Amino acid sequence: MADRFDVIIVGSGFGGSVAACRLAEQGQRVLVLERGRRWEPKDYPSSTGKDWVYDNEEAAELNGWFEVRLFPKMYVVAGAGVGGGSLVYANVSLEAPAFVFEHGWPPEITLAELKPYYDRVGRMLDLQEVPIHQQTPRFKLVREGAEALGYGDHFSAAPLAINFDPDLKVDFANPPTEKDTIYRENRFGKVQGTCVFLANCDVGCNVQAKNTLDLNYLAVAERHGAEIRPLHLVRWLEPAGGGWRVHFDRIEEGRCIAGSECAPRLILAAGSLGSSELLLRSRDQYRSLPRLSDFLGRDWSANGDFLTPAFYADRKLYPSVGPTISATLDLLDGEADPQGERFTVEDGGLPDLLEDWVRERLRKPPKDRFVRKLLCDLAEHLAHEPPFERLMPWFANGIDASNGRFFLGRRIFWPWQRKLCLDWPWRDSAPLFNAILAMHKRLSDATGGHAVDPIGWTVFHTLITPHPLGGCSLGVTPDHGVVDHRGRVFGYENLFVLDGSIIPAAIGRNPSRTIAALAERAVELMKEGD
Repeated sequence: MADRFDVIIVGSGFGGSVAACRLAEQGQRVLVLERGRRWEPKDYPSSTGKDWVYDNEEAAELNGWFEVRLFPKMYVVAGAGVGGGSLVYANVSLEAPAFVFEHGWPPEITLAELKPYYDRVGRMLDLQEVPIHQQTPRFKLVREGAEALGYGDHFSAAPLAINFDPDLKVDFANPPTEKDTIYRENRFGKVQGTCVFLANCDVGCNVQAKNTLDLNYLAVAERHGAEIRPLHLVRWLEPAGGGWRVHFDRIEEGRCIAGSECAPRLILAAGSLGSSELLLRSRDQYRSLPRLSDFLGRDWSANGDFLTPAFYADRKLYPSVGPTISATLDLLDGEADPQGERFTVEDGGLPDLLEDWVRERLRKPPKDRFVRKLLCDLAEHLAHEPPFERLMPWFANGIDASNGRFFLGRRIFWPWQRKLCLDWPWRDSAPLFNAILAMHKRLSDATGGHAVDPIGWTVFHTLITPHPLGGCSLGVTPDHGVVDHRGRVFGYENLFVLDGSIIPAAIGRNPSRTIAALAERAVELMKEGD
């Protein structure tokens, strides 16, 4: 066993970044292997118009911003890059409700137990709410709908990992631009701007007003000596010399170059899909971890994610101006639905990628006079008549059946190859999604809009989730889980999983803060030797 590192962390999202930060602060020698790039605003796909797609099977060529896994009846979206899911999430940082911990979770983990860690995460991410005079028309629409239906006391502003300028004047018909941001150094030594309502939260904030993990947790980790290696796609792992050997492909100049590293301790933080697949391949394909629990891959959840578009004839909502999400309507008590379905409604937003593309082209205007005039005319048109300005994307998270299952399947034409498969029994969660759709329609009707049935669900029974959970679930024993309450993998010493894959069921709210809080707690227990 080489003694170059004390711990290897696979992935740099909300679990991996926390672990890297806290272990590096303890003086441990930390290596973080991240499959994606280290992104800078100048390289964002929304600015360059390229590098959108990440594909594990073609990572040498396709190592862009988003990974989209297409499973039967379920599409899963994940970020790829230093900072993991924080690069692509909508900044919402909520605690899980107390009731979710009452069933299916180890008894050691309760809301009261996690509260100090939730608070710690909130401080690191510098959570803020949209200033009152900057509240978007979508924010006000959710509040209006909640009050009209008698749920006004369930409405609240969402805590967001965004830097706001309280003095910024916002005219939604003529929104601020990048030149209106104020740059300053944050307390971790990284320069960030203030939010100027570009609506690019999911595709890369051009002014870095978004408090992504590379600007806080990972910045601290690197300051304390942690080494972060982008473009390192881990393939499998095995015990070695009393510790762990991690096998990866290093992506360099369009090639995948095989390599490996060793450390006494290994933490998987590659997300619900990544960590589940790594353990499944190590157990079932490479046969290096035969003692892994038979529960591996089970209790997968889409966290009840659902989106309904609604259109307003007499109301401009500007979904491409402002933070992607800023308001929540908490209906997790089940009282708003006749069958007691539990969910949280949020406002949605979307980036104006066409305007972004035109703006970037005009920064260095083309020499051709006709093309330059065409771009200028298009820019002027988009400024005066933004597309979809009357659209409200109603979003929701909910308590679904959480009974999906990952497994390694055979390819039809290449049966010697294995691929990650998902069995998602959509019918078991249909009552939740139908209840969410009904509520979205009620809210739309109450505010003068017309909700459109999302045919992906109503016709094809297919959904998209950016919040995959489970696959390596927490449990009391290996008969009902893959890891214990500290994230330790049953059957193996010094092997941990700390990411969304360990959450054993849907939580009905955006899960990033819960993932980070679980990681904060697990690393603290490592230090104490509990």
